[in-house]
Amino acid sequence: MEHTEHTERSALIVIDMINTYDHVDAELLVPSARKAVPRIARLIDEARSHQVPVIYVNDNFGEWRSHHGELLETALASPHADLVEPVRPTDDSLFVVKARHSIFYETPLSYLLSQLNVGHVILCGQVTEQCVLYSALDAHIRHIRATVPEDAVAHIHPELAEAALQMMERNMGVTIGDAASVEF
Repeated sequence: MEHTEHTERSALIVIDMINTYDHVDAELLVPSARKAVPRIARLIDEARSHQVPVIYVNDNFGEWRSHHGELLETALASPHADLVEPVRPTDDSLFVVKARHSIFYETPLSYLLSQLNVGHVILCGQVTEQCVLYSALDAHIRHIRATVPEDAVAHIHPELAEAALQMMERNMGVTIGDAASVEF
């Protein structure tokens, strides 16, 4: 039997960037998001140019009837639409709606990644010390390799974000770097 080497496919996961920023702590998140958005937009463009799947995983804002089109419309009509427009999904974007912090918790993401033959996820978006951290842990538990470009994730509390990045790297084997060093 001939052995063939498995090539690990990557996917870019954009976490919670379709956002109205009208929630508790938004005033603390917005400045960090402003810095991260241009880097996230570049990662999205680069992933698409390399035919790497771009998967948006987003909170549903507690609106269980919402689908991604409604979420996008609501976010683009908000006062912070300038943070959404550069990273908005295209009509053919993959989109998973989540209800809790982790991108994996009771979502079809694991199944989608297996169907796409993805063994490596690049996590970008918000919030570093919450959804990104818990998603990195759930990727680790599923034996999915993860990369987090620290300049393409936004935080509420800088000290917690730094601790979260250290935990991801030390405890979960996450590759931490900057967006420019991400290899698709």
